[in-house]
Amino acid sequence: MKSLLTTLLVLFSLTTFAQSNGLAGDYNRTLGTAGDHFIEYKLTLHQDGTFVFHSYSKIKNGFPPEVNKYGKGKWTAKDNVITFSSNKQEDFDEKYTLDFNTSKARFITKNPRDKSDRIIQTKITFVESEIPWMQRLDMFKI
Repeated sequence: MKSLLTTLLVLFSLTTFAQSNGLAGDYNRTLGTAGDHFIEYKLTLHQDGTFVFHSYSKIKNGFPPEVNKYGKGKWTAKDNVITFSSNKQEDFDEKYTLDFNTSKARFITKNPRDKSDRIIQTKITFVESEIPWMQRLDMFKI
């Protein structure tokens, strides 16, 4: 009985780990060119359920010309929907100012049953966020 329970517990743990393993990693999106207007977004989803986000923009004749914005917190996934949360005491300071509390993103990848030759790049798309420029932002897995 103990060995059966242990086996089931190990299988459940491996299944849970395998599901988050596909989501964890680095995501990136670059818009514009380095000469005129350049915007870059970087998101890292860690295996331990934490994330770090960095937004860099360099706008020609902008004020200020270069802007860096950071955010961090925790993420959870259920049915290919990633929910982000930030704790005001732990995740906010002078550097990390972006609030991801109401942000949700959809994980998109090619279905393993799809045997066609079409290429679907793994990405996440933000579907909800109180950060206005995050709405409908696609970030591709590196």
